[in-house]
Amino acid sequence: MEFAVVGKRIPRHDAVSHVTGRTLYGVDIVRPRMLHARILRSPHAHARIVAVDVSRASRLPGVCAITAADVPCNRYGFTHVDQPVLADDRVRHRGDAVAAVAAPTPERADEALQAIKVEYEPLPAIFDPIAALGPDAPRVHGDTNVAARVNIRYGDIERGWQESHEIIEETFRTQMVEHCHLEPHAALAELDSRGVLTVHASVQRPFLIAADLSKILGLPMNRIRVIAAAVGGGFGGKNEITMEPIVCLLALKAGRPVKAVYSREEEFQATTVRHPYIITCRTGLKREGALVARQVSILSDTGAYVSWGAWTLSKASIHAAGPYNIPHVKTEGVLVYTNNCVGGAMRGFGVPQVAFAYESHTDTLAEAVGLDPVEFRLKNMMKDGCVLPTGQVLDKVTLQQTVVRAVGLARPEEDRTP
Repeated sequence: MEFAVVGKRIPRHDAVSHVTGRTLYGVDIVRPRMLHARILRSPHAHARIVAVDVSRASRLPGVCAITAADVPCNRYGFTHVDQPVLADDRVRHRGDAVAAVAAPTPERADEALQAIKVEYEPLPAIFDPIAALGPDAPRVHGDTNVAARVNIRYGDIERGWQESHEIIEETFRTQMVEHCHLEPHAALAELDSRGVLTVHASVQRPFLIAADLSKILGLPMNRIRVIAAAVGGGFGGKNEITMEPIVCLLALKAGRPVKAVYSREEEFQATTVRHPYIITCRTGLKREGALVARQVSILSDTGAYVSWGAWTLSKASIHAAGPYNIPHVKTEGVLVYTNNCVGGAMRGFGVPQVAFAYESHTDTLAEAVGLDPVEFRLKNMMKDGCVLPTGQVLDKVTLQQTVVRAVGLARPEEDRTP
């Protein structure tokens, strides 16, 4: 069949503007009489805020300053409303925003930032997710560091262990990952004569940003317009609000457009990262290599705030057993607060971590029963009619054919036709 688009080389509609340099990214947007914003961040991983004094900064010519007292609704979050725009009572990681200024020039903004005085009372901090579960661990929020749990059961795991001829257990750790997109976060806010607040920002989800801004600023949605500039890399890191509420608050207070652009240091301090996971896989199998039971435990470090951590853990837990037909499955996921960087959305949304674990574990299992790793996978792979641990029945599963085709291209001398 001849297709008009599929299989054809279709020119990108934005290619010409990109290569000629006409594409406008967030950092490129400017306005007349625009002020430049700077954000003061906590040098402590965990501390109580005793006092914040912006009076000296506010007296500098043309400077506007804000603190938590200027935020109408100073908490936001997707599943857990736990993150402040500007820290009020406590800072919970090095990078928490405490105050912000806007000034006619970047140099004046830097000077104003230096003029702000903050008195902190340092508190014990926790950086290890395992230690965060201990009874004597410093509490990041409330009475427990456990932010969320996910439990999935399929079949009878105890029966699975009894039916297994061999049981193998391994633990894997994945690291924190920063998105490191070439373009830093940037946003510009301006209020027009109709009272509509327009935000130009490097964001991936403008309507989600607008909804959060509506709650934070106490403004109806019809008075907020978020325009997504061309995004110079996002990968999930521009999924949620960062400096947008701050430039909006400064623009409303100053009555002038306000723009902020993160430095590369701020990108590492103040934006979200891929969650570090500790994953334990315990698998029972028959002598000939058939999988019988699998138990997976996931400990996810969400950092100082939940952000997308609960949803990410949920997706990771759903996929934790891998694309294999296993009659008995038990998955337990735990999301914990620490005083580390905030975990958020990143490409794959929790699945790359568990995929690394279960595929590394699969190699160990294949070796244990003396099978080639590809042969072992083909033997246990899900096919039409298989049921996921969530109860979903699969059809049109082409995984086996895909693996056979991929191996055939990589190793043409081998024939693995099922």
